[in-house]
Amino acid sequence: MLNRILSHDHPRSRVLAFMLIVLLIALAGAPFIFPGVKALNVAAKVLVFIVLVASFDLLLGYTGIVSFAHTMFFGIGAYGIAVAMTRLGPTWEALGLGLLASLGLSFVLALLVGLFSLRVRAIFFAMITLAVASAFLTLASQLSDITGGEDGLTFKVPELLSPSLEFADQPFLGVTLDGRLLCYYLLFVTALLLLLALLRIVNSPFGRVLQAIRENEFRAEAIGYRVVVYRTTSSILSALFACLAGTMLAIWLRYSGPDTSLSFEVMMDVLLIVVIGGMGTIYGSAIGAALFLVAQSYLQDLLRLGSEAAAGWPWLSALLSPDRWLLWLGVLFVLSVYYFPTGVVGRLRANAAGGRL
Repeated sequence: MLNRILSHDHPRSRVLAFMLIVLLIALAGAPFIFPGVKALNVAAKVLVFIVLVASFDLLLGYTGIVSFAHTMFFGIGAYGIAVAMTRLGPTWEALGLGLLASLGLSFVLALLVGLFSLRVRAIFFAMITLAVASAFLTLASQLSDITGGEDGLTFKVPELLSPSLEFADQPFLGVTLDGRLLCYYLLFVTALLLLLALLRIVNSPFGRVLQAIRENEFRAEAIGYRVVVYRTTSSILSALFACLAGTMLAIWLRYSGPDTSLSFEVMMDVLLIVVIGGMGTIYGSAIGAALFLVAQSYLQDLLRLGSEAAAGWPWLSALLSPDRWLLWLGVLFVLSVYYFPTGVVGRLRANAAGGRL
């Protein structure tokens, strides 16, 4: 049964399996294990980025396509929900319509970009996708009547997912049972199902062809596979999953704006997480997203504690200043790339194959 759920793609490392189980338990019990608004927001963001990064890994790690337009589809998902909720009201019908509209637009744009761009060389395709993403970001910022411009759109969600709705008078294990909690578990179940769906895709015959194209597209073409068709299909699937990740983010934040879903910083975060977790390993998206976002969210707090503890050594206290958290995050990234050149998952699997783990 577990083989079928994981599409016969086992972690192949006891340490990796342990990490995945711990992560699953931590995310499943986050509202109860890690009390507080910040911790719950971090856990929700991890769920969103697991789907977003895994969808990008389908494109980069399994097909070998470098695209900078991935956050465009992420933003389309977020804005689709925001515009529908703003115009039609906080109803399930509006939620469904926004979801369908954003998926439809993502499908069309991914198809167009694929058909017009995937025949060119990798570097030119990357530049084309960067130009398209930049144009879409500018468009979203300028169409203030529809998208809210630079301020974005704040909206209400259906009452069942609203924090104002409480299901019990008394907290359970110290946690208020309200719509916010239900919304979090909706994200958790959605992220888990989408991740399993991506595992199924990459371990199917279609996924094997994508990997063959990544390794040598000329050989794949020579043995009869239409490379353009497979790469275009991969781009469309990746865009649709990214769009779904965007809808998850919008529903959780009840807001959509250029900075949260369309900015180049989001694209950079996705690239960093893919490298940290390991390209061509869907599991890497989960491990990488958790490590990166937890470090990004709590590194300042840790540095503040370290700076206070080192108050007797002014130079050390200044070095550990919370204002330098980006410096230390960069140092951690460099160290992770140096010690895990194939990503955390790739290194653990290589060690397990060599009998070290």
